[in-house]
Amino acid sequence: MDNNMNGQGYQNDGQYRGQGIPPMKPNSNLILAIFTTICCCLPLGIVGIVYATKVDSLYNTGQYMAAQQAANDAKKWSLIGIAIGAIGSIIYGILVSIYGFAMFSQM
Repeated sequence: MDNNMNGQGYQNDGQYRGQGIPPMKPNSNLILAIFTTICCCLPLGIVGIVYATKVDSLYNTGQYMAAQQAANDAKKWSLIGIAIGAIGSIIYGILVSIYGFAMFSQM
């Protein structure tokens, strides 16, 4: 085996140098990032979209490890945005319930 290879067909610079078929293209998670942007948390959804849009170009230029990392980052930021959006919605619902109940009880 070539000394510059890491055992999985990748050179130390992240370029795929294996023989035969390159690895499968990773899921870009673009739909998840768009969902996050629209429904949950706009800033983190945009970060997810930025990473998701990099996946195809990185894969097509042979930077398979970078494409996988971009896909992982898109998923990570999208899920963080969904979690923050869900937690924010729960807190908002609790606060509206508490203050709404307090307002109606004073009438």
